[in-house]
Amino acid sequence: QVQLVESGGGLVQPGGSLRLSCAASGFTFSSYTMRWYRQAPGKERELVAVIISISVTNYADSVKGRFTISRDNAKNTVYLQMNSLKPEDTAVYYCNAVRGYSAYWGQGTQVTVSS
Repeated sequence: QVQLVESGGGLVQPGGSLRLSCAASGFTFSSYTMRWYRQAPGKERELVAVIISISVTNYADSVKGRFTISRDNAKNTVYLQMNSLKPEDTAVYYCNAVRGYSAYWGQGTQVTVSS
């Protein structure tokens, strides 16, 4: 069955870094566009980053220059490297896979940025 499993979240101080991972199984990973979303308490779910191919990426303005999305098709894994973290980055981060009419979601991983 299809699975997307996020990991790497945790508590970090402002200015620190985390790398999130999303391990995929049950579908042809290389054929899918991968996305990271986040949702903070009381706020709408926000698109953070998209990777369409190895070299084609897009980012929300709020994270541009600080976050990097990447993928390793051989490992069926997408990553989100988060640097210079701010308290406003605190949220549950979700991995999403889309292709045509197919869409899959992970359960999310909590990221908390606090001193």
